[in-house]
Amino acid sequence: MKMAHTMIRVRDLDASLAFYTEFIGLRELRRKAIGNEATLVFLSDAGESYAIELTCNHDGRDYEPGNQFGHLAFMVPDLAPVVAEIERRGWWYRTSRPDGPAKYVFVHDPDGYDVEILEEREPG
Repeated sequence: MKMAHTMIRVRDLDASLAFYTEFIGLRELRRKAIGNEATLVFLSDAGESYAIELTCNHDGRDYEPGNQFGHLAFMVPDLAPVVAEIERRGWWYRTSRPDGPAKYVFVHDPDGYDVEILEEREPG
C-alpha cells in the first residue's frame, strides 16, 4: 500500500486554497463537486505522489480541529525565509528553538489545523 491523501474539512475554501497554494506552494490537481453538498479540492506538491483533500461542505456546519488529527508536514531547504514570511503576514507560530536557528516551525492554517514546516537536513 501507499498513501493516497489526507482529507481535512475547511470552512472557507478560498482562504484554505490561498494558504496551501500561495504560502505552502502546493498546486491544485483536481476539483470535484458533490452535487450541492460539497466541493472537494485535491492539492499536491511537484512529485504528486501524495495529496491533501480539502472538503468544503455547503450545509453551513462549523468545524473544530478534531483531536484525532495531528498535523500536516512539509519540507523546505531553508526555514529562515518561511519564518520571515509568516511574521510578515502576522500569523501565530511556534518554532523548535525560539532562541536560535529553528529546525521546524508550526503555523495554523485558516481553520486552525497545525501545519509543520521542517528544514531539510543533510544526511548523516
